[in-house]
Amino acid sequence: MRHFLLLLATTALAVEPVAFKVQLDKLSDGFDGKTCWVHPRAGALPGATPSVVLTMQKLRLTGSDIFYALNEMRTDDLGGNWSGPTEHATLGRRPEADGGEVGVCDFWPKWHAKTRTLLGTGHTVRYVNDNIPKERARETAYSIYDAEARSWKPWTALEMPGDARFHNAGAGCTQRVDLPDGDILLPIYFKTREQKQYRTAVMRCGFDGKKLTYRELGNELVVPIERGLYEPSLTKFGGRFYLTLRNDRAGYVATSDDGLHFTPPRVWCWDDGTELGNYNTQQHWVAHSDGLFLVYTRTGAGNDHVFRHRAPLFIAQVDPERLVVLRATERVLVPEHGARLGNFGVTEVNEHETWVTVAEWMQTWGPKFYDSTDMMKRGANNAVFAARIIWEKPNAGWDRR
Repeated sequence: MRHFLLLLATTALAVEPVAFKVQLDKLSDGFDGKTCWVHPRAGALPGATPSVVLTMQKLRLTGSDIFYALNEMRTDDLGGNWSGPTEHATLGRRPEADGGEVGVCDFWPKWHAKTRTLLGTGHTVRYVNDNIPKERARETAYSIYDAEARSWKPWTALEMPGDARFHNAGAGCTQRVDLPDGDILLPIYFKTREQKQYRTAVMRCGFDGKKLTYRELGNELVVPIERGLYEPSLTKFGGRFYLTLRNDRAGYVATSDDGLHFTPPRVWCWDDGTELGNYNTQQHWVAHSDGLFLVYTRTGAGNDHVFRHRAPLFIAQVDPERLVVLRATERVLVPEHGARLGNFGVTEVNEHETWVTVAEWMQTWGPKFYDSTDMMKRGANNAVFAARIIWEKPNAGWDRR
């Protein structure tokens, strides 16, 4: 055992730490007691000074995942000043023939270099009487940003093969990779009408600046635990693709040489072999040309009072060969004030900065999940944050096209 631990320590030292500092900006705060801002995620429009376009939406506290139209905040001076939030009706709900409504949520904007387009992806959500029905279909949804008009085009549902396994299929909260030829590797999760567990796979799509088109799907990943594998996020580092996945009991990781066909998923662990402690919430990647990082929440941080231990928000470097998180590199990106921080986004702003954006989600444990009293006593006020990772050495992997 001693020899094994020594080997682990020696191997961990072989991963060169990547230096950075963190600047935590508060973009907004204020809580009305009935709704709260959630899912702030941003895309950067390249330029001498990049413009950052952030989308987020209101959530009704007295319900589960009751989302309204997406809003936009924007900065043209690297966070010195922010405009908004401004509601976009084009990213709102639409009536359906059965009397219900369908909207878009779990949205993530990202710059598509080949077409010089800001493309946002997410998925649909259906409501009847402003509540989600027990059985519903779901689709991947996308929208394109009109940079001149500073508005979003009406969201569109991606056309999928007529396959029963895609009855409930979407790209909610997923981090994508764009290929040099313009094709997009977009992780999705899906299930048939009857299945209890989600499958995850990476979908290769074409994109011409106007329409997203399905091309092919990689191998399916699943674990027979609770709701399976979902909310996957993809990145590329050192010529290899890395996929991180949510499960109700633990976070998982898998790798691929081509971005479509992945190894069997394994539970995220520290470099000493113990489990990371992330569960029932998403994790996302921060990639620098010299190192790979995971952003996550976990147990064991004096945070038993936080819903599903979803705060604080941590970042740590990953050993890309052993697929473990290096405990000695862990840092707090966003501190906790009683509210959860588990739904967040990552934006490569330029070669010097990568931003992690997140909001204080003002729901708590049941049965009174809408009662935010304890969170407010601890300082939560539905703040929207940008944790700005400022690299000591520029990120040579950043795409300037």
